[in-house]
Amino acid sequence: MTEAAMEKKKWYKKVPNAYVILFFILILMTVLTYIVPSGEFQREMMDNGRIGVVPGSFEYIEKTPEMTVSPWGLFKAIPVGMVAAGSVMMIVFLAGGMFKVLEDTGVIENSIGIAIKKIEEHNVSKSATLVILTFLFGFFGAAVGFENLIPFVPLGVMVALGLGYDLMTGAGVVIGGLSVGFATSPINPYTVGVAHQIADLPTFSGMGVRSVYTFVALVIMSHHVVRYAKKIGLNPDKSLTKGISTEGLEINKAQIAAYHLDARGKVILAVFLSFIAVVIFGVVQYAWYLNEISALFVVYAIIIGLIAKFDADKIVASFLKGAGNIVGGALIIGLARGIQVILDQGKIGDTIINTLSAPLQNFAPAVSAILMTLVQGVINFFIPSGSGQAMATMPIIIPLSDLIGVNRQIAISAFQMGDGLINMMIPTLGGLLAMLALARVPFDKWFKFIVPLVAKLYVAGWIFLIIATAINWQ
Repeated sequence: MTEAAMEKKKWYKKVPNAYVILFFILILMTVLTYIVPSGEFQREMMDNGRIGVVPGSFEYIEKTPEMTVSPWGLFKAIPVGMVAAGSVMMIVFLAGGMFKVLEDTGVIENSIGIAIKKIEEHNVSKSATLVILTFLFGFFGAAVGFENLIPFVPLGVMVALGLGYDLMTGAGVVIGGLSVGFATSPINPYTVGVAHQIADLPTFSGMGVRSVYTFVALVIMSHHVVRYAKKIGLNPDKSLTKGISTEGLEINKAQIAAYHLDARGKVILAVFLSFIAVVIFGVVQYAWYLNEISALFVVYAIIIGLIAKFDADKIVASFLKGAGNIVGGALIIGLARGIQVILDQGKIGDTIINTLSAPLQNFAPAVSAILMTLVQGVINFFIPSGSGQAMATMPIIIPLSDLIGVNRQIAISAFQMGDGLINMMIPTLGGLLAMLALARVPFDKWFKFIVPLVAKLYVAGWIFLIIATAINWQ
């Protein structure tokens, strides 16, 4: 079979990107304003101090010409949505800028390199090394992000090869660790932060409970990698990447030995760790919201740049490059917010919520939460941007959860699972494909490796949701 024929068989390469899909959703919502009856719930202050829908209060209302969205109104909804989503878009831009300044200092790369060097110096067992590295990359995935760390994939793969394992083991440690850390992070501004804003909950609230799931998920990820590594250690023919060249990825002892942090680098690392601490302290003690956290990204970008002895032009250039690298993820938030603009104008959002809630009210809240993870997982295939998916779905899911007795924290965790876990196995996520390319792992081989893991993480997540529902986690 020719290479062209093989490319033609890859159906996932024909899936439109998220912008195209979201635009078609905008068109669909516009059409629905002419078809779906308008209606609305009464809303009141709930016992927990937040505004929520009143169950059983839905009423249809007469549809007026102003409630139907014209083609011109469809296009107007896009900039209106971007304005409405301004604070969310800003945190994405500013986070990208700060993390790029941090990346340009070399501190993250050197920190990972030093950790690997220390592991080798202390003759840690192979299995323990894989576990430590999975947790290391999981930490950076949770604290820094996902696509920000694409350049570090080869480093982890080199270590796996140096231990006598294959490319898939390296990809599992790095890509798997980063993915799980990012997917379950209790302080993820792109998913949890955005969803908390929509749900009118304190930013990053519930981080203690979510941290438990993050830890459990990384334990499961580590076990999955170690089990695979032991299997191919006993029988190399079972390697999923057998026959793929590893030339140029062999571990370079001199390169590993060269990693170091001078006094300035240690200060920068300490400053970055203080950033995480300050964010947590601010949201817990002073109820900081997206604007405060966005401001902190700017402050720390300047501080880190100055400590690194970057001049003003260098700090600005790095910051702008980082913000520019993430412009696609930021703009998709505004596009998704346009969906809510159309729903509000047509007064059809509550009608859709009422229709969806009817069958779900026949299930226990824990079962409904589990079903939410599956629905969000399907949606994530088409909208792989976590913040974009939050903007597109949470305005429906939050009032729906109020109606069916699923509290908002649990609804957000269900969204985070459906979004984050499925991100590990969908071909519509550009960052994942870029990482796999650097690791030289074909997507179909990765899919075979990762599907059993995603299934395990889903089961663990469902248990987490059942327990959270039982204790009425707020």
